[in-house]
Amino acid sequence: MSTKIGDTTSRVRNVLKAVKEDPFLTDRFLYSLIMKYAKLLLRRQENEGKIMTHHGLFKELPCVELIDVDRVAACCTGIRTGCTFKRTKDKLPEFLEGGTGPIIRQVTTIDQSQRIEMTYPSAYANMTKSTYFKYNKSKYFWLIDNYMFIPDVEWEAIRIEAMFDENIDSLLCTNDPTDCKPEQDRALDIPDYLFAEIEQMVLQELMPSLQIPTDGADDSQNVMR
Repeated sequence: MSTKIGDTTSRVRNVLKAVKEDPFLTDRFLYSLIMKYAKLLLRRQENEGKIMTHHGLFKELPCVELIDVDRVAACCTGIRTGCTFKRTKDKLPEFLEGGTGPIIRQVTTIDQSQRIEMTYPSAYANMTKSTYFKYNKSKYFWLIDNYMFIPDVEWEAIRIEAMFDENIDSLLCTNDPTDCKPEQDRALDIPDYLFAEIEQMVLQELMPSLQIPTDGADDSQNVMR
């Protein structure tokens, strides 16, 4: 579920106010702590296979332009002569990393008629040496220095759906200034069921500076209950 950044920081601030109000805790600092632990929990969820079904957690780059490059640029000199390569024209935003690599839900053609599978240059080179590779109709991509490379396609652009480790809203803005929202109104895609744990982790980190009692002698006064 999408929640605004401003609402998210207010939610955590209200939890902290129940313990001790501190004027030096800025929204920017609280947001950095929220994202620190949100990313940690999202990586854990991805490792447990619980992320890919949550479509709303992913951002879409609907039209990423491709250009022609050679085998050297694609780090795939082991592929037979004649293989052509496409590369994203511009560097892609940083992906959020999971336990097995970047958290990418889908890479497809613009019309989503064909899905492109992730691999590595050496793995793809080995695939091409197989006798049966000529029967393989799948398309593949790999990432190098935040560029995406795709061999043997004639497409001009692709679509990417992933979790990014930075704000990509500026890439989606049009000439209409209302399409670019203020930072506090930007959607923060964190599942509701993770918020209680995020709040607890933020509170735990802030305990020393807020001088919050940690003995938990009276659970009835515990703001996390």
